[in-house]
Amino acid sequence: MASSYSFLFLHMLVMFFLASIAFSDLSDDFYDDICPQALPTIRRVVEDAVRQERRMGASLLRLHFHDCFVNGCDASILLDQTATIDSEKTARPNNNSARGFEVIDRIKSEVDKVCGRPVVSCADILAVAARDSVVALHGPTWEVELGRRDSTTASRTTANNDIPTPLMDLPALIDNFKKQGLDEEDLVALSGGHTLGFSQCSSFRNRIYNENNSIDSTFASQRQANCLRSGGDSNLASLDPTPALFDSKYFTNLVSKKGLLHSDQALFSGGETDELVKTYSTTLRTFSKDFAKSMIKMGNIKLLTGNQGQIRVDCRKVN
Repeated sequence: MASSYSFLFLHMLVMFFLASIAFSDLSDDFYDDICPQALPTIRRVVEDAVRQERRMGASLLRLHFHDCFVNGCDASILLDQTATIDSEKTARPNNNSARGFEVIDRIKSEVDKVCGRPVVSCADILAVAARDSVVALHGPTWEVELGRRDSTTASRTTANNDIPTPLMDLPALIDNFKKQGLDEEDLVALSGGHTLGFSQCSSFRNRIYNENNSIDSTFASQRQANCLRSGGDSNLASLDPTPALFDSKYFTNLVSKKGLLHSDQALFSGGETDELVKTYSTTLRTFSKDFAKSMIKMGNIKLLTGNQGQIRVDCRKVN
C-alpha cells in the first residue's frame, strides 16, 4: 500500500514538474537575445496597418480571441484549407468575417527578415499584434508572455462549437468561457473588446427586429435603416459609438439597452454580471486594468511550448 502511495506521489510530482517546465518556457523577454528587433517590428507593422484602416485594430484583436478559443493560442486560425487541414477560416464564426490575415503575413515576413530566420511563432505574432492594436487605439498595454509554438492542425468543427456566438444568453456565455478556464469577470472584460470594431447585419438582425423588450426602440430603428429584414447580410454597424477608440461606451450602451448583439446585451439583463457592467461603464481605468489582466489569462490557454508544435515559415501552412 505504501509503495502505491509513493508511486502516485512521484507521478504527480513529475506531472507538476513537466507542467512547470512548459509554463516556464514563456517569458516577456523570450526574443530579447535571439531577435531583439522582433517586437518593435510587430508594433511598427500593426501601427501602420491601423493607420491605414482603423477597423484593422479590432480585426487583429478578434483573430487572437478566435484563435485561443479553439484548442488554445496556437495560430490554428491562420491555416488555409488543404487535404489534411480542416481550416477554421470557413467555420461559421469566421467565414467572410475574420480578417487581417494579410497583415499577419506582412508581420511574419518583416519579422523573419530582421531576425534572419523564422524564430518568432505565428501564435506569438497574433498575441503581440492584438496587444499593439489595442494600444494603437488608445487602450491599455500589458506584458505579453512569449514562447508559444504553432499548431500543425486546425479544427473547423471545434471552431463552430467553441467560439461564442452572437445569439448566446448569459448562462451559455458563462459556460462557454468556463470551458476555457475563464470566469465571469473575464467574460465581461473580454467582451469589452467590442468597444472596437463592427458587426455584420446577419449577426444582429434578429435582435433589432424581434427583441423589443431588451432593446432601446430608437436604437433599433437606427440600426434597421442599414440592416433590412432580408438582404444586406454583410452590412456593417459599429459595436459602440466610437469603434476606433478604446473607451467604456460599449458598457454605457449596455446600461441603456443599446447593445448591438444579443450576446452583448446578455451581460446586462438582470443577471450576475450587471454590477460589473455598471462599474466598467463609469470607470474606464478599472475596465482597462481588468481587460489587460484577462487578455494575459486568455493568451495562456492550452499553449504549445518547448519542442511541441513548430515555428511556421508561412503562417498559412504547416512546414
